[in-house]
Amino acid sequence: MIRVSEVTQFVVIAGLVGAIVWDLLTWWWALPTSSSHALIGGYAGAAIMRSGFGVIIPAGWSKTLLFIFVAPLMGLVLGFSFMVAIFWLLRNKAPQRVDAWFRRLQLLSTAAYSIGHGGNDAQKTMGIIATALFGSGYLTRSELAGSWGRFHWPIILAAHAAIALGTYFGGWRIVHTMGSRITKLRPVGGFCAETAGAITLFSASLAGIPVSTTHTITGAIVGVGATTRLSAVRWGIARRIVVAWILTIPASGLVGAGTFLAIRFFKPGA
Repeated sequence: MIRVSEVTQFVVIAGLVGAIVWDLLTWWWALPTSSSHALIGGYAGAAIMRSGFGVIIPAGWSKTLLFIFVAPLMGLVLGFSFMVAIFWLLRNKAPQRVDAWFRRLQLLSTAAYSIGHGGNDAQKTMGIIATALFGSGYLTRSELAGSWGRFHWPIILAAHAAIALGTYFGGWRIVHTMGSRITKLRPVGGFCAETAGAITLFSASLAGIPVSTTHTITGAIVGVGATTRLSAVRWGIARRIVVAWILTIPASGLVGAGTFLAIRFFKPGA
């Protein structure tokens, strides 16, 4: 997406600041947005400020921008389809029994979704870490394109541990929005949304397409809620989330560009 030859430690730092600032703002507003797209936007903004728009590789952006729309639609269609199928298959079963079954099944769907999350989102974080190591001279170009040699496992473990800890300690505002503000989820709905999200993430990862875990699960939750009735989805909340999605890349890009300017002011030639 960005020419590696133009990447320096300062570009990476500025890009990370752009992503972190936007992520913290949307966390405070309890809006689920894409950390991946914030990272991409911040990184691109810093690189453009350093070397101009020629640093951008347009072919690398096409899949990412396309799947801003495709991923939530895939999640929505799959979530809706799974809910309809389960309603039909279990239409004669007592709701209490169905809830009991799906509380247990959610352990599987949540695990699958978590693996999909790490398999897609963590890869982007690993890419930024690897690029920072390349910019500082700790990785060669061949190592960056290959297996990364001695840095391979530390990068993987650091990225996955950071995602897990961040979700555990800091994600509850977003969890509340996803679990109860968009639509009210019961165990069967949670299972269908998580399964739909996991399938979408696994498919995108196998195809090498960076997608937003947040976009995917939001679409799946809306699809699940719409099976009850359209009014079961709080469309006002959904609209605010979509607006935040649209603003993520440009907003984080502006912060990343501004941060790089500040770095260059104190360190000319950065």
